[in-house]
Amino acid sequence: MNYRHAFHAGNFADLHKHAIVLAMLSALQAQSDAVSVIDTHAGAGGYDLSGEMSRRSGEAQAGILRLKAAEDAPAVFGPLLKAVADMNGGREGDLYPGSPLLTARALRKSDRYAGCELRPDDAALLRRTLAPYANAQALEADGFATAAQQAGKGGRAFVVIDPPFERPDDYQRIAETTRTVLKRAPDAAFAIWLPIKDLETFDAFLRMMESVTGDLLVAELRLRPLTDPMKMNGCAIVMIGAPTSVDEAAAQAGDWLAARLGERGGRSRVWRT
Repeated sequence: MNYRHAFHAGNFADLHKHAIVLAMLSALQAQSDAVSVIDTHAGAGGYDLSGEMSRRSGEAQAGILRLKAAEDAPAVFGPLLKAVADMNGGREGDLYPGSPLLTARALRKSDRYAGCELRPDDAALLRRTLAPYANAQALEADGFATAAQQAGKGGRAFVVIDPPFERPDDYQRIAETTRTVLKRAPDAAFAIWLPIKDLETFDAFLRMMESVTGDLLVAELRLRPLTDPMKMNGCAIVMIGAPTSVDEAAAQAGDWLAARLGERGGRSRVWRT
């Protein structure tokens, strides 16, 4: 696997995903005394946007740096912006938190977080990132298998799935893992991130997920028309078990990103199946 999230940290898709995942975690905490988060593809946990990989891609320049400079960012981005500021000691800086750090910071004493990462180097970084948080652990393990094994073992399961989509069976494994987890823990919640390059792949995945459950909340963001399937033209978060308050949060995030970071033809929409 050659995917490294450091190339893409802080880009538009991260802003969309992180704002929505934090909103969903907060909503689940309001419903449940304990939440057990399982992050199947956690990465390193935090990123230096001044590093070579980030500078080479330039994606953060068109993402988090635009958001930090904006005066009209909606409230849904508040928790993310606070986490970024705190990570940088309240000063201007180039550090950006990944989903493991964002989640670990938001845990209550009764909550748990398990971040899975197969790359040994990123797993080592993840362990260091999570070391200050007693309720968070880093696992050098297959995230799909871990979710299937751990769901239902204390607290309401919240499974965050964000694979690199380098394997041809990633979409199928998402559906299979979701089905297995829901059999073990019917009240489990999910936030599944996926890129949007072409409509056919996106629609096929939604049909696959609809065969698993009828409870889907889809937050779709397109920065440009789907005319070039070689580009990541947008992204989506497909959620299961999402409280109703997440609908508005997802709409706020997507609408702002489409309007401020998108090209002509960009759009955002949120719907339930």
